[in-house]
Amino acid sequence: MSKKYQGNAPMIFVFLTIITVILVAAVGYRAVRAGDKAPAVGSTAPDFTLNSQENKPVSLHDFKGKWVVLYFYPKDFTSGCTVEAHNFQRDQAQYEAKNAAIIGVSMQDPDSHQKFCTKEGLTFKLLADTDSHVSSEYDSVMNMGVAKLSARHTFLVDPNGVVQKVWLDVKPEKHSAEVLAALDDLQKNGAGK
Repeated sequence: MSKKYQGNAPMIFVFLTIITVILVAAVGYRAVRAGDKAPAVGSTAPDFTLNSQENKPVSLHDFKGKWVVLYFYPKDFTSGCTVEAHNFQRDQAQYEAKNAAIIGVSMQDPDSHQKFCTKEGLTFKLLADTDSHVSSEYDSVMNMGVAKLSARHTFLVDPNGVVQKVWLDVKPEKHSAEVLAALDDLQKNGAGK
C-alpha cells in the first residue's frame, strides 16, 4: 500500500466493514422476510394438494363454499408455532360458527404433524409441504442458508377461493383474534358471497 493510503487504512477497513454489514443485513432480511410476491387481496388463491397429518391428500378446492384460514408456520413443536396452533384450536368453534376451516402448512412431514397434533390436541388439518412448493407459491419461504422453513404468513380465503386478507407480519399470541375480527368484518360487509 502506498504511503498516501497507509494512514487511512483503519478508516478504509471501518468503511468496508460497515458496507459489508449493511449488505449482509439486507440480503439476510430479504431471505428471511419473504412475502413480497404473495397472492394479493382480490386474487384467486393458488390451489394445491398436500398430505395431511393422516397422510391423506387435502386440496384447497376441497373447501369451496367455506372460508379458509390458510396459515403457514415455520416448524412443529417450536414455541411460537405451538402458541399460534393452540390459539387457533381454542377458537375453532368460533371459526366453525363462521363457516371457516383452519389449515396449517409447514415443511415437516405428515409424521411430524401427526405427533404435533397428538401432543398438542390439535384437530384441524396440518399439511406437509416437504418440497416447499406450496410455501413458495404463496411466497412464504424463509431461506435460512442450510434449511428452508415456511414463513409465518396467513391468507384468509373466501368461499369462492378469493384471497380477502393477508398477514405477512404475524404475532402468534394475538393472531387468531385478529383473524376472527377480520373474518367478522368481511362477512358483515358481504365479502365472499
